[in-house]
Amino acid sequence: MALHSIMDMPSLDVGRLVNRMPVAVIPFGSVEQHGPHLPCGTDTFASELVAKQLARALGCLYVPFSPYGITPPHVGFPGTISLSRSTFEGLVRDICTQLITTGVRLFVLVNWHEAHIPSLNAICTDLQFEHDAMFIVAHAQFVAQRIYAPHNGKLTHAGGIETLAVMAHDPSLVHADRFEVSKRTEQAEALDAMRRSYEVYGFITDVRKLSEAGWYGDPAWATQERAKEFDRTVAADIAERLEGVWKILGIEPPRNETVA
Repeated sequence: MALHSIMDMPSLDVGRLVNRMPVAVIPFGSVEQHGPHLPCGTDTFASELVAKQLARALGCLYVPFSPYGITPPHVGFPGTISLSRSTFEGLVRDICTQLITTGVRLFVLVNWHEAHIPSLNAICTDLQFEHDAMFIVAHAQFVAQRIYAPHNGKLTHAGGIETLAVMAHDPSLVHADRFEVSKRTEQAEALDAMRRSYEVYGFITDVRKLSEAGWYGDPAWATQERAKEFDRTVAADIAERLEGVWKILGIEPPRNETVA
């Protein structure tokens, strides 16, 4: 299935596509250090890979966002660039508002960065309240965590699953000769469990609280064999779950056969 990227299409064709299928998929990542073995664009590469596959499967418009995101815990490491919340949220609001003006009525935001969750939730609910449009967020990193957990895959910063994503994007960007066993702090596992809790939780504003080196995990878990299907596997799982969300919300599911 072809990718209908707004970057590659003339205005006339964007309008025709949106008229037939008023759906847009937008990826969200970040630019931040990922240890000595992965590029600073890891989160952005991961979100874009999955979002492109999802847009292909749906046959809808793909709209790239920005490589940058909200990532203060990594500030101070070379290669990290963090947006302020106000800048990030302003960009999301402006882009989505313009797309609504174009005719988009359903947004699927594909995220690969936990720090974006509060901002995306706030902006999506505000825009849905203000406009005749609906928003769905898919946190692809958590989908990948669930998929690969039975195979001993773990969602850690610059560990196995994120190494797998970079392998799928461009294996030449993975420095396998720099793989090593990361040293986590004594409280790292407890801190990780606490910050990801849905009930009672606090915040980590310096990644060094988890690892003095700024990363942790087992990058050697990733293999080229798994990488071949990474984006399709995660995107297919999201697409399946979207069907249930659309049904609950009463949304007419987009069908790629309606796109010429």
